Amino acid sequence: MNVAFFLISLGCYFGAVFCHLMNLINQRVWARQWGNLLTLSGFIFHTLALIVRLWHSGHIPIANLHESLSFFGWAIILFYLVLEYKYRIPSLGAFVLPLALVFVFSASMLPKEIQPLIPALQSMWLGIHTTTSFGGYATFAFAFVAGIMYLIQENQLRSKKIGLFYYRLPSLEVLDDLIHKSLVFGFPLLTIGIITGSLWANTAWGSYWSWDPKETWALITWFIYAALVHARFTIGWRGRKSAYLAIIGFCFVLFTFLGVNLLLKGLHSYA
Repeated sequence: MNVAFFLISLGCYFGAVFCHLMNLINQRVWARQWGNLLTLSGFIFHTLALIVRLWHSGHIPIANLHESLSFFGWAIILFYLVLEYKYRIPSLGAFVLPLALVFVFSASMLPKEIQPLIPALQSMWLGIHTTTSFGGYATFAFAFVAGIMYLIQENQLRSKKIGLFYYRLPSLEVLDDLIHKSLVFGFPLLTIGIITGSLWANTAWGSYWSWDPKETWALITWFIYAALVHARFTIGWRGRKSAYLAIIGFCFVLFTFLGVNLLLKGLHSYA
């Protein structure tokens, strides 16, 4: 049943991406309405898929690559729905949803069988560490998207060439504020994720920190976002600099999340 719900949600997300792109290009009211409806419907079915999987497995479904990709996409959609309700930015879905769809579609290409947890993952820390980490990653995905939108809009203003996106995208002030709020919300989540991961490592492996590749790259990612948050609050780094760092930071997030597991061997290779 969880696979059926998951595939239904994937179909809804495909339709939502199409509608939001149509809205971005043609600014059709029906396209945005259908895009939001399909996004919400997909999120509901996706949530049901995760709940059913949790029920059958007995643990939060973030224990392998299929589950992690699926949960990451689900978390991005969750934050999108919250921000869409708060900010009402018509063009946001056309940039955020394709990113979420990439993760959910990638998850659909991987084996979906529920497998028992290996001993290292049989801990109460699994849910705490992974949900806070992915919560931080999802908010950084919004900072990444807002950074791209900011650079597109700024380029149009600097070149004085009013392109297709000029009237579709929010103002630079709104986009910069979105980057700021994403960082302020995501950085504490990432910090909690690293701390709880360290506590979990001590329980599972007898050491709080072993410089495993996953731990090392997570720390590098944390320093990048720490520097960005510090620069915004102390020397007023905003605008283009903030947008570039938000984009670069998310590239490190992706490598920490996927690149380390796929390319480097370590204690987290099971994921």
